[in-house]
Amino acid sequence: MKKTLAIVVGGGPAPGINGVISAATVEAVCKGIKVIGIMDGFKWLFHGDTSKIIHLTAKNAWHIHNRGGSILRTSREFPDNPEKQFQNMIKALKKLNIKFLITIGGDGTAYMAREIEKRTRGLLSIVHVPKTIDNDLPLPGGTPTFGFETARHWGTEIVENIIEDARTTGRWYFVTTMGRYTGHLALGIGKAAGATITLIPEEFKEKKIRFSKVADLLEGSIIKRLSHGYPHGVAILAEGVAAKIDIKELSQYEHIEKDDKGDVRLSKIQMGRIIEQFINKSLESRRIKIKTIHKNIGYELRAADPIPFDAEYTRNLGYSAVKFLLNGGTGAMITFFEGRLNPVPFRKMIDPVTKKTRLRYVDTKSEPYLVGREYMIRLGKEDFTPRSLARLASAGHMSTDEFKKRFSYLV
Repeated sequence: MKKTLAIVVGGGPAPGINGVISAATVEAVCKGIKVIGIMDGFKWLFHGDTSKIIHLTAKNAWHIHNRGGSILRTSREFPDNPEKQFQNMIKALKKLNIKFLITIGGDGTAYMAREIEKRTRGLLSIVHVPKTIDNDLPLPGGTPTFGFETARHWGTEIVENIIEDARTTGRWYFVTTMGRYTGHLALGIGKAAGATITLIPEEFKEKKIRFSKVADLLEGSIIKRLSHGYPHGVAILAEGVAAKIDIKELSQYEHIEKDDKGDVRLSKIQMGRIIEQFINKSLESRRIKIKTIHKNIGYELRAADPIPFDAEYTRNLGYSAVKFLLNGGTGAMITFFEGRLNPVPFRKMIDPVTKKTRLRYVDTKSEPYLVGREYMIRLGKEDFTPRSLARLASAGHMSTDEFKKRFSYLV
């Protein structure tokens, strides 16, 4: 009887999923391995259902490597009753005679992979392929997670068009991008497109921040632009900034929803809209009229066809995942370092404090971040010298003392 390899995708979509599925399937089939795809992430496995599968072959998987989305679909299913549902899943995997398992996903799926390995105790070999457009998994050498480069590419295209619209119509846009905990995507898009200002959660060192601070940072940029004669601009906000705001304060402005894991659904929070209303009220109180629009981008990016970088990258990952398993490997995440396969053991992925998968944050002391800051229009220490202060206060319809009292704490 042929050994069986199963592939399962968890979490949100990311460009390149089909590339991993395609490469892994073709390589496994060439090595005499039977391949099945498990539909809808872990959803059906948690119920012990083994019927929601498709048989993958070189014929039906070869041509999908440069297509967006996931032919296996995906879900964020999380166990309500972990002990019972994990038992159901292990029984289902045994019933399907799975010898090898490839999981494709972010930190939540990596957790599932670790639990399966722990509970099967060597009965099957498992490898995790990291994917997330948030780019927040700590891969060696700063290597991006697959899907990030494509998401940044298409996000940049969108924001470049918005910048031109802002310039043409004399508007300010507040654009929120995905990034639950980190600002990699927002910063990448903001730098590449040349946005006026980009705010990411990592720049706020406080555990919790007041909403008014975020609004003041943006209003300061608007006033600085006005002082230079420009009534338009584009601000990029990582959705993770909302996670830094006290939920009680945030709930005053927006209805808060939670996902299956109990986390706040940041993508449902209209951060740009709240900011827009807050800033408009402040500016109008001083008789300053600014045309503003808010927009969220993220869902437009997740299932896009991968750009060549991710199409090639995911082929490398899928092939290497199978190679690792067939060479006797298990319990690791597939990564590359300096052009070489570099499996990272599951135990090294765990943060010893949180006991969760380690996350990679934007280093706000790094050159790439500091370069991004240099090209943003935002208030700095140099703006509080007497000459600059007078110009900015005039643009903001304030006295110099009022301006200083309102904004100096930001710098």
